[in-house]
Amino acid sequence: MPTWCDPLGLALGVALDQLIADPQSAAHPVAVFGRVAARVEKSLYADKKAYGVAHVAICVGGATALGVLAQRLPHARTAVTAVATWAVLGGTTLAREGEYMADALEGDDLERARARLPHLCGRDPSHLEAKELARATVESLAENTSDAVVAPLFWGAVAGVPGLLAYRAINTLDAMVGHRSPRYERFGWAAARLDDVANYVPARLTGLLTVLTGPDPGRALAVLRRDGHRHPSPNAGRCEAAFAGALGVTLGGTNVYQGRTEHRPTMGDGPEPDVKDIRRAVRLTRAVSLAAAGAAVLTAWALRNRHK
Repeated sequence: MPTWCDPLGLALGVALDQLIADPQSAAHPVAVFGRVAARVEKSLYADKKAYGVAHVAICVGGATALGVLAQRLPHARTAVTAVATWAVLGGTTLAREGEYMADALEGDDLERARARLPHLCGRDPSHLEAKELARATVESLAENTSDAVVAPLFWGAVAGVPGLLAYRAINTLDAMVGHRSPRYERFGWAAARLDDVANYVPARLTGLLTVLTGPDPGRALAVLRRDGHRHPSPNAGRCEAAFAGALGVTLGGTNVYQGRTEHRPTMGDGPEPDVKDIRRAVRLTRAVSLAAAGAAVLTAWALRNRHK
């Protein structure tokens, strides 16, 4: 059984994400996976890297095996690919969250914006003012354009339904256990490192697509090349630096996560983002997402024809 991705199914999945986005339902496949992963963690947890490796192997291996079986269903390849693509994409929801933050801050409703920020990132919003909330939103839009759109489409295009499900499993585990905390410093190590590997190529593709689709390609490329490596993450900086250059702003600075303060190098040459820059970032997110979808469908079509 070939592992190429059905290009029509991939395109239909992108269209479904535009129409339906991510319904807030406990029955959503990613929510179901999260509950299963949490149960595995509860049964398996120990403050050791080896147990974290086992956790990742069970959860990601299970998702990948499900993808292999689903792709083998006779006469259902297009439908299965469409549903899997819809399930793992989050681009429409990401853009809507950005618009929600823009609405709140344009209306000077700081409390509403602070309450909503956790939908985008893990930063502590309790004491953030409008400009700090705007920066957090723009940075989250940049990084999550890769995580929610470019990366799943990349892995779907090159590895079919197993690639789609495996990537979303990896990224979800990283969000659940891959962060730094006393509980997950060792147990979450494998999830965090595997997420770094899975996002290495997609993050750089996101940077390139931002250069190609953004309002200032020359500046975006210059900032990407100069500052993309400065972020503590091996991947997020490529996305944020390209967005900073394309939008003509400076990203980075001091962030607070659950009482832990991080001082990050700045990227870009312009002023810090303001409220007005959020909608510009949303438009850029949508442009990059559209370009990624087109590139993924063309790649899947080429690979399918190559295997015929």
